[in-house]
Amino acid sequence: MVSNDEQPESHSRGLRRRLRWKRGALIGAGLLLLFCGRPVWHVLTVAWNDRNELSAIPHGEINDASRLNQTPVAEIVNVGVEIDRAEEQLAELLQRARREGLRVSIAGARHSMGGHTIYPGGISINMLSLNQMELNEDREILHVGAGALWSDIIPYLDHRGRSISVMQSNSSFSVGGSLSVNCHGWQYGRPPIASTVESFRLMKADGSIVICSRSENADLFALVPGGYGLFGIILDVDLKVVSNKRYLVTSDIIPAHEALSTYRRKVGTRSDAAMVYARLNVDPDRFLQDVILNVFTEDPDPQAAIPDLHDPGLASIRRHIFRGSVDSDYGKQLRWAAETKLQPRLRASAFSRNQLLSEGVSVFENRLADSTDILHEYFVPPDRIELFVDRVRSIIPECHGNLLNVTVRSVEQDDDTFLRYADRPMLSLVMLFHQKRTIEGEAAMQKMTRQLIDAALAVGGRYYLPYRLHATVEQFQAAYPMAAEFFERKRQHDPDEIFQNQFYLQYSGRSDVGSQEN
Repeated sequence: MVSNDEQPESHSRGLRRRLRWKRGALIGAGLLLLFCGRPVWHVLTVAWNDRNELSAIPHGEINDASRLNQTPVAEIVNVGVEIDRAEEQLAELLQRARREGLRVSIAGARHSMGGHTIYPGGISINMLSLNQMELNEDREILHVGAGALWSDIIPYLDHRGRSISVMQSNSSFSVGGSLSVNCHGWQYGRPPIASTVESFRLMKADGSIVICSRSENADLFALVPGGYGLFGIILDVDLKVVSNKRYLVTSDIIPAHEALSTYRRKVGTRSDAAMVYARLNVDPDRFLQDVILNVFTEDPDPQAAIPDLHDPGLASIRRHIFRGSVDSDYGKQLRWAAETKLQPRLRASAFSRNQLLSEGVSVFENRLADSTDILHEYFVPPDRIELFVDRVRSIIPECHGNLLNVTVRSVEQDDDTFLRYADRPMLSLVMLFHQKRTIEGEAAMQKMTRQLIDAALAVGGRYYLPYRLHATVEQFQAAYPMAAEFFERKRQHDPDEIFQNQFYLQYSGRSDVGSQEN
């Protein structure tokens, strides 16, 4: 029992505690505003200014994902939905093109960036309507039209407990386009997509249709994947699929000079590693000096439920953090902090394979009219990657390149295709740059790209071909010494050179062929 003379002292102590609590709360609030106010304000500012300024392409012209290749064409042909009628339509079109001296280019989602789906004054074929698909569950083979998008295929397979073997890191691409560039992804221990193809049907320049596999028309089977639409029109593909599984993720933040040894120690040849990628820090204060290594492994518990397929979470905030790194050193610092400190605490503990594959490019795409984002990709032997990164660490700042992202992935040796970039196991560095859509911006990008290509060639590496055509002819031939024979075989299969595009005009040595506008 408290005496009356003790109550004032007790009351005084309680008052002091309340005052201390309020003072602490005020200090805490002040610190929260101090340390969180700028990030919140930065993200809110980016969100407020994030507007879609993209305009429709004028009638009679086409462009690609670079938004730097707007080109007049003679005709845009949308292929019919019904396969038999589409085949008749395409055969008739090719006959007319030969008769009238027209050139033909082939397009799907148009995510290449160097005019690979464009011929000036030619006929542009839109293949997206050929999107039928059927799964043979006994053989684990998906029969799919060349125009089908991965974003449509993933839910189709997910419903049947299956997943794609190899594809790009985003789902916005078409099957035919992915095969034409012989894409690869972050599926661990896998060669490019051609390794997952059992066969495909191809319409040749004369309108005939052939089945191409490792045992039938094997020369075309090797030439068409990574052939950039120069040998014919891919109609449909038989792809090997895999089971959709539950994955767990671990992340390690390490200095760049320890990345390769850490990768070998933590991933190596472990059989449960399913998907792996690393991200380099592009903060100018720690430029390419830190790495976050993400390893997704199969859940050892066979009874654990596979998460349902759904859209990637926090898409808006991730977009605004990413777009906030454009032209902002602070934004690049904030993004690295979000990926290394915040994201590991917010993300789910388990994923399905299909969840990881289902994100589209729209989450991060540039929607402003006066600028664009341009991809580069370089393939380097694993034991030379530190030499390459050291050189890149100098080239990009010297050229004032606005680097937004570097993702590192592994790709195994490609034993299937002719114009191959992985003639041995390689590490790929996928770089995304922000560029102004001006003559000066394009010239600066070309200068930097050529220096980066030289750096890759110097360590026995190569560069990827679906992007801007900034490499010199000499660089292209050094990276792809089989190119001369590749183009010669193209002319054997297509003697009238019906199938052409800007890539062909740039590097084939035949820029005078069919160059007049029709």
